Amino acid sequence: MILDGIVGLAPISKRHGLYTEVRSVLIPIDSIKLHGDLTIPKNAEGIVLFAHGSGSSRHSSRNKYVAQVLQKAGLATLLIDLLTEDEEKVDDYTAHLRFDIDLLAKRLVDTTNWLIKNPDTKNLNIGYFGASTGAAAALVSSVDCPDAINAIVSRGGRPDLAGPILSRVKAPTLLIVGGNDSQVIEMNEEALNLLETEKKIAIVPGATHLFEEPGTLEQVARLASDWFVTHLTKIKNQTKSKKETTVGI
Repeated sequence: MILDGIVGLAPISKRHGLYTEVRSVLIPIDSIKLHGDLTIPKNAEGIVLFAHGSGSSRHSSRNKYVAQVLQKAGLATLLIDLLTEDEEKVDDYTAHLRFDIDLLAKRLVDTTNWLIKNPDTKNLNIGYFGASTGAAAALVSSVDCPDAINAIVSRGGRPDLAGPILSRVKAPTLLIVGGNDSQVIEMNEEALNLLETEKKIAIVPGATHLFEEPGTLEQVARLASDWFVTHLTKIKNQTKSKKETTVGI
């Protein structure tokens, strides 16, 4: 039985004195339902929606680690699969859907609408964490719901795939790139020049594209946590009021 998109509750775990419930959710979008894992720490003021990258999913060990660091900082997280299981099977062979930025962005917008309307998340300030092609989708989606998105972090992202829409992004944006990922550094520097909002690029020394080197993913998580805490919590930010209205792409 599904209530309000909630499939079931995982065991409640205690992290740093905060009781955190992990929920498996189904988010209805048109004729499909997307699977997600929703975690809401006690007294959370912000939530980070993860937009996974090329060939990845909500089960990505890297994004799950970053999510855990954000949760310890008091932020809620939603890790979601932007493609259905059938679409992922097709994409494994074609690698086409992972580069369909418009499709991924639309699903992010629809998921954002779900967060805005869901009783447990409607009062939380929303941020996007995008990896690889998911970063481009996050940037495009933010333009279609500018009053709802308060911060964006890109990890090894392809913001260049967002194209000219970059100049319309309003959410404060942090681009994190590996120091040994020279081609992606160049793409991110070009994208940084097109952004006209609060922006920053952070280059992690010695890291390649997937941040697999010892200590590099920890740096990503710390940078992302600092950015989101700064822009999603009332303590350090004059919070924007979020209207409960549907946004479209």
